[in-house]
Amino acid sequence: MIPFYKPCVTGKESVAIQQALTNGKLSGNGPFGNKSAKWLEMRLGCEKAVLTPSCTDALEMTALLMGIEQGDEVIMPSYTFVSTANAYVLRGAAIRFIDVDPLTMNLDPNLIEDAITERTKAIVAVHYAGIPCNMDEIMDIAARHGLFVVEDAAQALMSTYKGKHAGTIGHFGAFSFHDTKNYTCGEGGALILNDSAFMERAEILQEKGTNRSQFVRGEVDKYTWQDIGSSYLLSEINAAYLSAQLEDADAILQDRMASWELYQQGLENLAGEGLLEIPHVPEETRHNAHMFYVKTRDGETRNRLMKFLRDKQIQTASHYVPLHSSAAGSKYGKLVGEDKYTTADSARLLRLPMYYDMGEEAVRYVIEQVRNFFKA
Repeated sequence: MIPFYKPCVTGKESVAIQQALTNGKLSGNGPFGNKSAKWLEMRLGCEKAVLTPSCTDALEMTALLMGIEQGDEVIMPSYTFVSTANAYVLRGAAIRFIDVDPLTMNLDPNLIEDAITERTKAIVAVHYAGIPCNMDEIMDIAARHGLFVVEDAAQALMSTYKGKHAGTIGHFGAFSFHDTKNYTCGEGGALILNDSAFMERAEILQEKGTNRSQFVRGEVDKYTWQDIGSSYLLSEINAAYLSAQLEDADAILQDRMASWELYQQGLENLAGEGLLEIPHVPEETRHNAHMFYVKTRDGETRNRLMKFLRDKQIQTASHYVPLHSSAAGSKYGKLVGEDKYTTADSARLLRLPMYYDMGEEAVRYVIEQVRNFFKA
């Protein structure tokens, strides 16, 4: 069986974890946590990176930093993971879902202004499949209406938009290190702060609402409860695993890109014949090969292709059920405008196997079987 994914393992993680076990500190913001945060700050060029237990936690921190409260509204695509919405619903916000651009499955900037009301507080740009949104248009709209922009870059570490790293363009960015992501530590995330005005409060929120970070740096003689907060800290064991991955970030990216480009070359003829669609990468973006998907003519064809590949020992996966069509989505938000592409494209999208060290032979086998399906 060719699996849909495998958690990334370079072989260096066990050495880092063993070192963490001897350092005398296993809780958050230890040597490996600080090392990983500094790597993100230097590589991405952001003001500050805060490691969190998950991307979900990073998004929840943005809700606190923006002061989201009952009655506020947040705009986002319906085609996203539930955490994107939950982070703001938990603070009392209503979600304004909008349709996607079918070329990228990212939110369509042309639909944002129709969703803005006097209660709108923020726009969440989800960089689907590691392909960045049109951030120039999104930031321009946000500036004209006085809104925050959060980049849900869960899938987009090492992707860029016009030379700028995803997650560093909006006011905040959020990354995921879940084991399905390019760089992982099992469960983990990072909050990216692109405005120094939020740095001190982010530290307090992360440390359960205390100024413990200042205490550790020797800036105060004791730490006390300063604000609301929670335990938004990534453990040293997870951070050690992550640090080993970040050291090999470029090699991991190159390996995944080789598989992605092989898929693209092997399936572009089928796309040219109109039998399926393959990912579109806008010229101003550089993606990170997080995912390779195809879109078939309709949902019924997608399901038959999925079964055909499973019979050939190839594991594939569909993706998000649009949030606005779910029970919670209709309770905590609403779709603004027409659902022209979100539901229809969700039903016909199929993700192919993609993981570090997948190898050319496995990729070519998947390509061959996709071709055989359409020949049949």
